[in-house]
Amino acid sequence: MTPTPGSSGSCPSMPKLPEAVNRARAAVGGVLEAEKLALIACSGGADSLALVAAAAHHVRRGQARVGGVVVDHQLHPDSAEITATAAAQLRDLGLDPVLTLAADVDPSSPDGPEAAARSARYRAFGQALAETGAAHILLAHTRDDQAEQVLLGLARGSGTRSLAGIPARRGPFLRPLLGLSRKETEAVCTHEGLSWWEDPANADPKYLRSRIRTEILPTLEQRLSGSIRESLARTAQIAAEDAAYLEAQAKEAFARLLEDPDEQGDLRLDLERLVAESPAIRRRVIALAVVAVGGSNPSSERIAAVEQLLVRQGSAGPVELEGHVRAERGTRDTSDYGKLVLGPRR
Repeated sequence: MTPTPGSSGSCPSMPKLPEAVNRARAAVGGVLEAEKLALIACSGGADSLALVAAAAHHVRRGQARVGGVVVDHQLHPDSAEITATAAAQLRDLGLDPVLTLAADVDPSSPDGPEAAARSARYRAFGQALAETGAAHILLAHTRDDQAEQVLLGLARGSGTRSLAGIPARRGPFLRPLLGLSRKETEAVCTHEGLSWWEDPANADPKYLRSRIRTEILPTLEQRLSGSIRESLARTAQIAAEDAAYLEAQAKEAFARLLEDPDEQGDLRLDLERLVAESPAIRRRVIALAVVAVGGSNPSSERIAAVEQLLVRQGSAGPVELEGHVRAERGTRDTSDYGKLVLGPRR
């Protein structure tokens, strides 16, 4: 491990705190609740250590209860040392309790190593919440991460929800640093005298996110706009608001179109009324129906395949969807005529 050294505290002749420190403290203070334990997920990188330092400020002032969780993915030769160093810094800053947990990453996962590591990490987070009774886990995603996520969504041809990027809040997970840049988190660590490590995977071109971080975003800054990261983050915020509205409308439409499930667990949607919905609402209703019968969020390609079932001249199905779910259209010689039927595959 080759840590990046930070310098000690601010000069006595310059008592004013760096703006990055003030911004980080204010952002974290806005989500902490004095009576509820929160955990900081710390990797030992600059972003998560800056989050820890900002939270520790509120702990010292008696305004919050904050612990930490350091997840060892066991993917780096020095992972045990990196984990121990990060945990020690958390304890030195006054966080309690501090958990170190090993993540069980499946290297053969069909979703790829990044997704496998993420799944293992969130399983560890669930364990940490259960063991400590914490109300929240704070994650250190920054504005740079948000910009990268928007570009990933564009590259995958995803919809509004994907372009909305990383949510500031989802379930017990909070991301208070989405308004700060990576440079600002490094400035916080430097001010606090913290040493952070650079994960080599962040610069490994075999990962798409790494290529976006090290090649594509710098090129866009140089050739298109120096404020491209801020613009992409602003796009994510607008898309998130639009997506939230559309999803609320889709839930209302789903409730109107849904018939009671039968004994086999199938559900039915009125086909004519579903076709009459706008495409943005119709696609979301189909996705809600897939999840309602036990499936996973379907891809845009699978949703498009289901939409083809709504055309009476086309195939009546079935279409296979994520999570072992099928969708088919009732035909004239069935009792489900005029319905879109979704249920477990048989």
